[in-house]
Amino acid sequence: MFSLIRWQDVADIIIMSFLVYQLYGWFKHTKAFQVVVGLGSLGVVYLITKNLGFFMTSWILQELGTVIFVLIIVIFQAEIRQALYRISPLRSIFGRQEAGPSFDLVELCRGIFSLAATRTGAIIVFQRSEPIDEYISNGVSLDSSVSGHLLGCIFKDGSPLHDGALIIRNGRFFKASSHLPLSSRSDIPQQFGTRHRAGLGLTERSDSAVVIVSEERGEVSLALAGTLEKIDSAEKLSAQLDSLLSLPLREEVHLTLLRRVFGNFWPKLATVALVFVCWFIITARQGEIVTMTAPVQFRSLPETLLVRNSSVEEVELQLKTISSLIPLPKDGELVAEVDLSKARLGGNKILFRKEDFKLPSGVMITRINPASFRVTLERKIRKMVQVKPRLTGRLPAGLALKKVKAIPGQVMLEGPDSVMAQIDAVRTEEIRLSSVDKSMTITKRLEVPAHIIPVSGDTISVRILIVK
Repeated sequence: MFSLIRWQDVADIIIMSFLVYQLYGWFKHTKAFQVVVGLGSLGVVYLITKNLGFFMTSWILQELGTVIFVLIIVIFQAEIRQALYRISPLRSIFGRQEAGPSFDLVELCRGIFSLAATRTGAIIVFQRSEPIDEYISNGVSLDSSVSGHLLGCIFKDGSPLHDGALIIRNGRFFKASSHLPLSSRSDIPQQFGTRHRAGLGLTERSDSAVVIVSEERGEVSLALAGTLEKIDSAEKLSAQLDSLLSLPLREEVHLTLLRRVFGNFWPKLATVALVFVCWFIITARQGEIVTMTAPVQFRSLPETLLVRNSSVEEVELQLKTISSLIPLPKDGELVAEVDLSKARLGGNKILFRKEDFKLPSGVMITRINPASFRVTLERKIRKMVQVKPRLTGRLPAGLALKKVKAIPGQVMLEGPDSVMAQIDAVRTEEIRLSSVDKSMTITKRLEVPAHIIPVSGDTISVRILIVK
């Protein structure tokens, strides 16, 4: 099996490992991830029951699979849309590329800790590269500069804007009193209330950073990517926010290739192992071996030569697929296109090569019969010859043949030198005079020898004049 591993298989495993790990990183703390794990378990049960011959169970699971697939698209359309946005290559071109915060981040963080000192609850959202409009509701538009004093006024107890989240977008206070989606995770500690669940809920769906000030404990926490971290000082919060808000331009400098590859090593290794096991299971299901025939065609023939004769018209192939999941070519799709660019005048022995057959990926040729054939090439010449209508039978009584004329009277033929040397004229198809009762012009095909081609077409008009 391992001797059959191609470079395409290695690339296939790497690409799928990257995609699976990205999906795991995006959805690991969401309800969608739990659903995927449950569906994966059902898939394993389906494979086991199918291979063990449990027809009823496997049939029910197979029928449910189609319905569940549709339900996933409907229920988790927001998560799917967000995943497609994150993987889009246009995101890095048209996405937000900020060099860093355009306001005094230190002064803002001191204002946040001033709220914590007075046990004033607050939730501040720092929008980063991903849009969050679909996740926030209500809210009062502000569009004002960022200020620690204004922050205190917004969240002051009794202020009409203190209940809800403050959104910071593009270095400005964008909205206040906004509602955020709550996290549905069951592992959140009970001491965390609605503010913390709202902050976690938004970071599970986007790359935003959310600062939460606890009203009960006077603590400051930073929510990011579905995780919550307690922050002890304004300086530490300022440093972390500065790093997060400047990441789009700094990550290429600070994150080395080695850290990118080996960071979070064990989940990545488990992902690669899982993808490799799936690949091995798929390819271990040995494909079938079939015998097919393919017509022989020639390409790249020199302009001055043509094929006089060939010892084969079709070739027999034995094909094998590396997996039963790979379809074989259908009838009529397989053709042997033999390159004659290096063939010479006279007899040539040509070996069939695997490159002469265009096969789908994963289909291999195990035998070619015959392995070679002979083809004779001759010089191609053109010659103008007379056209003679071929008449048979007699005209009906009382009629006489006055004139028979082919239009045109000469045609250009193309063919091998040995055949063209023996041709001075070419005849038309049979014209039965017994069916002619008046003057007429009829169309007939030319009767040319094998390997001869009429340059201007193989039909010609014949004018027949009758007198009574």
